[in-house]
Amino acid sequence: MSVTNKHERRARRVTTEILHRSRPLAAVLRYGRIMARVFVTGGTGFVGRAVIQALRAEGHTVRCLVRRGSERDLHGLGAIERIEGDVLAPGGLEADVTGCDAVIHLVGIIREQPALGVTFERVHVQGTTNVLDASVAAGVRRYVHMSALGTRPGAQSRYHQTKWAAEEAVRSSGLAWTIMRPSIIYGHGDGFITMLARMLRRLPAVPVIGSGKGRLQPVPVELVAEVFARSVRMLVTEKQTFDVVGRDAVTMLDLLDIVGDAVGRRRVGKVHVPLSVMRTLARLLHRLPGFPVTPDQLLMLEEDNTGDPQPLVSTFGVTPPPLAAGVGRILA
Repeated sequence: MSVTNKHERRARRVTTEILHRSRPLAAVLRYGRIMARVFVTGGTGFVGRAVIQALRAEGHTVRCLVRRGSERDLHGLGAIERIEGDVLAPGGLEADVTGCDAVIHLVGIIREQPALGVTFERVHVQGTTNVLDASVAAGVRRYVHMSALGTRPGAQSRYHQTKWAAEEAVRSSGLAWTIMRPSIIYGHGDGFITMLARMLRRLPAVPVIGSGKGRLQPVPVELVAEVFARSVRMLVTEKQTFDVVGRDAVTMLDLLDIVGDAVGRRRVGKVHVPLSVMRTLARLLHRLPGFPVTPDQLLMLEEDNTGDPQPLVSTFGVTPPPLAAGVGRILA
């Protein structure tokens, strides 16, 4: 037997083993890749749109759960199955998921609207439970979950507490799960780096809450989307939790200088607002439209928000860009 034939037989055997271990994935092997129909929640958001693009680039078919009126946010993403529904309304979710091979659950909030019934507990915990239950009932095996960097037992903020409760539900679901914990995500259309850039273009100085020395590790949305899309067919990521972080951990003061440099501000004026003042203001005013921060967010601002990128790099083969280069690219 020739060496070539031996390699071909071995490749066929490995392919068969992968497909067998991926059951009940109704997957087809094409060009060395396992293609799947992937059910995506939160696909109309900033991260969701990028994930859909990455999934389609990998050759997967996408079925996206959309809330009434949000279909227009998928414009320009190509051929996508659109199903109207809501993770907070579990009736019908099983039917929506049926026929899919994997689920990517991206829905989450950073700010509550209690008057509308939009709370961390409902969205993060109950919404996740509803999607998990539907996935199990529909016979879906593969599940990839969006959590958040800093999620852990005993966290101070309710945001992280409910993210942890959602993770625990994922871990006990019986599914072949992967949990992603992204840092602050930036890119075209984000709500953070672009907001800082607008402030720096318009104001002589920008407010900094507290010392501004807490560290954060922003990550580009394209990298986040890439690891979500790749994980669908990577058996090695099952039952694993990844910190999805950028290359550079910087302080808020550093980040303002980086953004300032990208928009042509040689010197960035900074006005420090004491945490004690912000706590009082946030407690009194956070429910007003447009007030920039909540008491829960202040708790998170007092913590470093960093992680180790090496497991992500070694597993997925991605290379986070230098933060200054990434910021410069989106603000050019």
